[in-house]
Order: sequence, then C-alpha cells, then structure tokens
Amino acid sequence: TNSGQIGVLPNHAPIATAVDIGILRIRLNDQWLTMALMGGFARIGNNEITVLVNDAERGSDIDPQEAQQTLEIAEANLRKAEGKRQTIEANLALRRARTRVEAIGGV
Repeated sequence: TNSGQIGVLPNHAPIATAVDIGILRIRLNDQWLTMALMGGFARIGNNEITVLVNDAERGSDIDPQEAQQTLEIAEANLRKAEGKRQTIEANLALRRARTRVEAIGGV
C-alpha cells in the first residue's frame, strides 16, 4: 500500500487501498509468486483480493540483463535531471526500475 506493507490471511476484514510501486508476493500451494506492481488499487473482501494496477510483471518473466540496464539508465537520468518535473519523472522511473530488479531477486 502507499502507507506500507500488509499481510492478508483468510477472513481478512474488507478493505480498499491504494497500491504503490512495489513488490507483491503471493503464496500459492506452498510456492511464492513475486510480481512487480506499478501502482494502482486493491480490494480485499470475502476471501478474495482484486488488484487493479497500471502495470504488473511476474518476476520470473523479467529479463535480468534488461532490468539491470534499465536501472542504470534510470540512475543516470536522475543524476542529470534538471528542474522539478524532470527530477520527479526520473525518480518515478528509478522506482519502477528498482522494483523490477527486486522482483527478480536482484535487490
């Protein structure tokens, strides 16, 4: 969420929340699925979770070399950003890139 991490167990109280850029980990039959989420919303209720996000990728589907290269480009773009708008956009791109690398276990 935008305010931190939450864990969801069976019979969780109903909740609707914003979802920040970050990692979603889902346990399915004693295995963990890791997803990189790019912000959106989640609704929990009746033992179901609905997640509506701008973009999502399974960690296992992300190319590690491409993700690392994107991270390096994002870091360079932040260093050379000029002005408030460029800095905000560069920070956002950097957060997305870091999340993708984290989803494949690189951070």
